[in-house]
Amino acid sequence: MAEPNNKELPEVIVLGIPWFLKFYGQQFSQNFKLLKPWESSLPLEQFITTHAQSVKAMLCSGGTRVTPTFLSQFPSLRVIVTTSAGLNHMDLSECRRLGISVANAGTIFSEDVADCAVGLLIDVLRKITAADGFVRNGLWPMNVVYPLSSKVGGRKVGLVGLGSIGLKVAKRLEAFGCIISYQSRKKKPVPYPFYPDVHQLATKCDVLVICCALTDQTRHLINKEVLLALGKEGIIINIARGPIINETELVQCLVQGEIAGAGLDVFENEPNVPEELLSLDNVVLSPHVAYLTEESFQDLYELMSGNLEAFFFNKPLLSPVLDD
Repeated sequence: MAEPNNKELPEVIVLGIPWFLKFYGQQFSQNFKLLKPWESSLPLEQFITTHAQSVKAMLCSGGTRVTPTFLSQFPSLRVIVTTSAGLNHMDLSECRRLGISVANAGTIFSEDVADCAVGLLIDVLRKITAADGFVRNGLWPMNVVYPLSSKVGGRKVGLVGLGSIGLKVAKRLEAFGCIISYQSRKKKPVPYPFYPDVHQLATKCDVLVICCALTDQTRHLINKEVLLALGKEGIIINIARGPIINETELVQCLVQGEIAGAGLDVFENEPNVPEELLSLDNVVLSPHVAYLTEESFQDLYELMSGNLEAFFFNKPLLSPVLDD
């Protein structure tokens, strides 16, 4: 992009404090005039009112609820670039109706999230976090017998969703000798057995890895019936979105020993985590950070910047979801 003075930089309103700006905010500000409400003395509503009539571009995080009411505040808005891969926070139908283009993070995070999914599964089965606590709490010198862990190889793993992340999880777990099957809206051209119903998938597996998007159809898709079908030796891993699992029923099944363990990077009411999970050694908890790596943030910066440059130069978006 050209190097005009700051007054000539195209304006971009930023909502939700995207994390990557903490690392790349200075570079971003060289090409765009970022309107950041958290740096203003104005209340948020007044800040929005001040800029809403003229701003054409928005950069937002996955925590920004883009609803019809929200969009009605921005009559000049023509593009929204969101830093998340998931789009459950956005009303895409309303964006389409208003002629607002949308770009997201695409598959930027897929490799890292897949790595995290496999890491959580290994941790739960091999009790790595629990073993760390065992050593740190001084139990090793006391000759306390440490419980046996479980083998990763040979596990029957069911993937709920087989998009970019699911495929990468499958390839990684194949290397461990795991047996892969999946459930999704449509059958894919892959060599893995397909089950159209998640309950049926659970009966065939001892591990479920949640990789699907959060939609009205997938909210609480994983309920008590599915967990009971997974069985007492079953493990569930969630690196997708918290509300895909009925968290209350998951907690009950874990506490009552109806499933063997869980690895959770996401939760239903973040950042609140059910108190019951904190004391369970068979549960590994992570604060929604599966996608947070230095490499992915560098890629995200380049993609977000590239999408905004494309918009202001009237070129095709790099990772369009809606492109008018």
